[in-house]
Amino acid sequence: MIVDAAQAGQRLDSLLAQALPELSRSRLQQLVREGNLSADGARIADPSRRVKAGERLELVVPPPVDATPRPESTELDILYEDEHLLVLVKPAGTVVHPAPGHDDGTLVNALLAHCGDSLSGIGGVRRPGIVHRIDREVSGVLVVAKHDRAHVGLSAQFTVHSVDRVYEAIVWGLPATSSGTVDKPIGRHPGDRKRMAIVRGGKRAVTRWKLIEACGTRAARLAVELETGRTHQIRVHLSSLGHPIVGDRLYGRRTGPVPAAARALLDGFGRIALHARDLGFDHPITGERLFFTCPVPPSFALLAEALRTE
Repeated sequence: MIVDAAQAGQRLDSLLAQALPELSRSRLQQLVREGNLSADGARIADPSRRVKAGERLELVVPPPVDATPRPESTELDILYEDEHLLVLVKPAGTVVHPAPGHDDGTLVNALLAHCGDSLSGIGGVRRPGIVHRIDREVSGVLVVAKHDRAHVGLSAQFTVHSVDRVYEAIVWGLPATSSGTVDKPIGRHPGDRKRMAIVRGGKRAVTRWKLIEACGTRAARLAVELETGRTHQIRVHLSSLGHPIVGDRLYGRRTGPVPAAARALLDGFGRIALHARDLGFDHPITGERLFFTCPVPPSFALLAEALRTE
């Protein structure tokens, strides 16, 4: 395509998304970063670059590549399924997609066995069908696209923040107010690439929280609503308030003593006290508004009760 005067100054990924609506913006950004786009014959790898009038843009979309993860037959906790998408409950301890050190035993491995050739590939070779993710130590509701059209429709809703996502968490300490909002940008921690942090120049991240109940004076149960969906967003934002999530060793540990009963439960908890409880979105094909909920695991109630003990 040739950039006309009216298009000059637009972000490259935005212009491509308008010209190629069948591909998600995140997929287009990935293609650009991987060197598949040229402007007047010169390779461009920055999807945020501003285009110039008269430039000739050429994008090469590589042919689909078979997913490298192996199908693995694993029982899935399915809440809803049709020919377009799948909604399930991811257990704590399960990695969503293959990554270094986790080439098998992931949710993607199980999905490949369950869905077969119908699974969407637009999320990338290692992430077929994955629209959003939940951290390994977190449980909860997840939606998966079965084909490219569904993937594009679902991804667009996450991009414009029209998806309802509510988590439940048990945090250390008792908040001074009954609700609040954290609007702080998140990016890679400058000194530790495995962690995220609130950093200047990071991506905008907005988290709303509401107190469900106090667990004595040591901890509290919160309902947490995501407006955006950055990596480790809830964990980083709650830790920034001085209320890290129970069990989260990466972003904060408990301070002070806890009752013996709670200490015993914590020693065997083996996860973060965070659960993706509610998920609402428009069906990408029919347009029907769908809403799914999965109550927190019983271990959360046991832990909350033990923490209430003085």
